[in-house]
Amino acid sequence: MNTTEINEIQHKVGIIGKSVKVKEIINMIMSVADTIIPILILGESGSGKEVIANAIHELSDRKEKEMVSVNCGAIPEGLIESELFGHEKGSFTGAISSKKGYFELADNGTIFLDEVAELPLQTQVKLLRVLETGIFMRVGGTQYKNVNVRVLAATNRKLEQMVENGAFRMDLYYRLKGVQVEIPSLRERKEDIEQFVNIFIADFCKQNKIKPPAVNPEAMYILQNYQWPGNVRELKNIIETLIVLSRGEEITPQIVKEHLVIALPKENGEPDPAFLPAVTNKSVEQAERELIYRAIVSMGVEMTEIKKFLASSMQHMDRKIDLLAGNTQNFFEDDNEEIVALDELERKAIVNALKKFRGNRKKIAERLNISERTLYRKIKDYGLENE
Repeated sequence: MNTTEINEIQHKVGIIGKSVKVKEIINMIMSVADTIIPILILGESGSGKEVIANAIHELSDRKEKEMVSVNCGAIPEGLIESELFGHEKGSFTGAISSKKGYFELADNGTIFLDEVAELPLQTQVKLLRVLETGIFMRVGGTQYKNVNVRVLAATNRKLEQMVENGAFRMDLYYRLKGVQVEIPSLRERKEDIEQFVNIFIADFCKQNKIKPPAVNPEAMYILQNYQWPGNVRELKNIIETLIVLSRGEEITPQIVKEHLVIALPKENGEPDPAFLPAVTNKSVEQAERELIYRAIVSMGVEMTEIKKFLASSMQHMDRKIDLLAGNTQNFFEDDNEEIVALDELERKAIVNALKKFRGNRKKIAERLNISERTLYRKIKDYGLENE
């Protein structure tokens, strides 16, 4: 496939980027779009897995039918089977009528199972049966139903490791990965960042009817050399913030630095290890907390509390802390400062997010970079249901 054809497809399905890895992905999805083989899309949170799923559907012979998207991590465990496969009237408390599930709604079309790794083991068994036979039964039902559905699945989890740990079925894993598409992180495709920035500026300014700001070359250099742990989603949020703060004027390096913990390369072109995230064997709970702490900065939590947390748990990252605070002063001079408990800091971050987004769970989960299921669990743990 030549460059012109690839560009036409990118424009048609909304895939942004000129990097080699993006072109490889386009070639791959073009090869499998018209088949019925399941496709497993892997990539970090915010890297654009749903964009690829939409592209596959739009390039397939099922594009006239609806693609039903399901966030498996956002549905409570007790309701997941009913949501996927439907239920009959009276099958459980509150089932006042029969209801079609997502698989029935997607019949002759495509179903996209996002965060598929969050499915309970019991539900995994039923999903495997649908994949192998096209047959399922509604919750509380007595008759089998047939569907013709193309299944796309996505996750940011390491499924092979989950299989080894018994958290994900091996047979389902191999069934889902008929073809595997790996989405590179934004830091692996730096040559695409300028295109993303320009598109995000144009779209946001058009929607809000404001003057598009210019981007200072040094500011663009900083954006291209940031590590982007939240990938494209984080970049989009940052750019929208910078547009508002620039008030139609130039986006300067100073404004960018105030909103990023910079990981600029040294003179030899290699990233400075002092600014890069450390690789550790963290639990899921620890990883979730780190993502929440990262989001605290953009939600206006008092800097003094952030200092206390950083002082107690990240003393080896002095340079990064200085940049986060926006100055070069030493934060750890006062040994008598009260240390805030991690649970309390996490709770306050969630409370602030609930207020900022007026209880919109989806937006809150996206900003905190955790699944909606994890957010619901933490809200319940901290007794914030009425916030």
